[in-house]
Amino acid sequence: MSTVLLTNIGELTTNVASDPTDPCGTTHDAAVLIEGDRIAWVGSAAEAPDADEVVDAEGRALIPGFVDSHSHLVFGGDRAAEFEARMAGQKYAAGGIRSTVAATRAASDDELRARLRGFLDEMLGQGTTTVEIKSGYGLSVADEERLVRLAAEATPEVTFLGAHVVPAEYADDPEAYVDLVCGPMLDACAPHARWIDVFCETGAFTAAQSRRILEAGITRGLRARLHASQLGPGDGVRLAVELGAASVDHGTYLTDADVAALAGSDTVLTLLPGVEFSTRQPYPDARRLIDAGVTVALACDTNPGSSFTSSMPFCIAVAVRDMGMTPAEAVWAATAGGAKALRRDDVGLIAPGARADLVLLNAPTRIHLAYRPGVPLVQRVWKDGVAVR
Repeated sequence: MSTVLLTNIGELTTNVASDPTDPCGTTHDAAVLIEGDRIAWVGSAAEAPDADEVVDAEGRALIPGFVDSHSHLVFGGDRAAEFEARMAGQKYAAGGIRSTVAATRAASDDELRARLRGFLDEMLGQGTTTVEIKSGYGLSVADEERLVRLAAEATPEVTFLGAHVVPAEYADDPEAYVDLVCGPMLDACAPHARWIDVFCETGAFTAAQSRRILEAGITRGLRARLHASQLGPGDGVRLAVELGAASVDHGTYLTDADVAALAGSDTVLTLLPGVEFSTRQPYPDARRLIDAGVTVALACDTNPGSSFTSSMPFCIAVAVRDMGMTPAEAVWAATAGGAKALRRDDVGLIAPGARADLVLLNAPTRIHLAYRPGVPLVQRVWKDGVAVR
């Protein structure tokens, strides 16, 4: 099995912390040995072993590949006009999802597959090596099944989100749609998915409906995630904690009770700064959450309506600038935090045995991801030990 040695790394973010003041487990003048698709050794550049290939980092920073634990990448159409209207003062509402549903239903499998591949390539070029993909733009049994099936061709982290909104044909009988989601739709989608999610929000699904859907998924062997408190405060965060959800996402409007519940649980709160940027809602106060002991992840929420960005470096910069995170906290949240939100221990860190998913920055420190916003700092990317950029 061939080996690759990355050496002369100026700043190495391992996310293996021995010092509680440094969650990134930072080392300097370091080296990393890749063997096959795994990391075989991490240590001082002066003590590095021999390898078949040597890559000189020339003092640059190396971080784990980003772990994007919240995306909606399988869809048709475009909502640029909606974005333009929102920038002119129109308020964001969940109902806009239905326009994407219509475009997605009209697209062929090959069209959706090609577009998905394009988004994944876009993400990989910006350092994202692990991605979760949700359905949610089909909202019929046949269309939701094909969305999770197409997503499963690209990632093991597939989420069934039939409960995104109530489709137009069920507008007068939302409970009948919940019956469909919990029955035939779940039966068709569960074989292709690892997770189940619900948009628990005014204009989408109530807490009672969300509980019923999540419990049905859990019974079928899926693990729970939840969209909650994006458009206003509600019961979704505490429901997620009660059901042992791996992650509850958005958290734009949180009560003190929500924060306390999260801090006392192992449910990760995934913040999605691209949404607030695109909708002009207030940014969540990440400083409040971290200081309270909440585990925080960052993700892009790539979707055509509320966050059409695939750039984790952009989200890191916004989190530092507008959400009270330090650069180290933001990078940790975008790597190790995302891994925790997916209940993964093989990605989001640089340690022997972990997957060799690595990002070499054209910068001396990770701070530059926030310090130089909008600048393409990702120089090289390794995915499963293979240089892909």
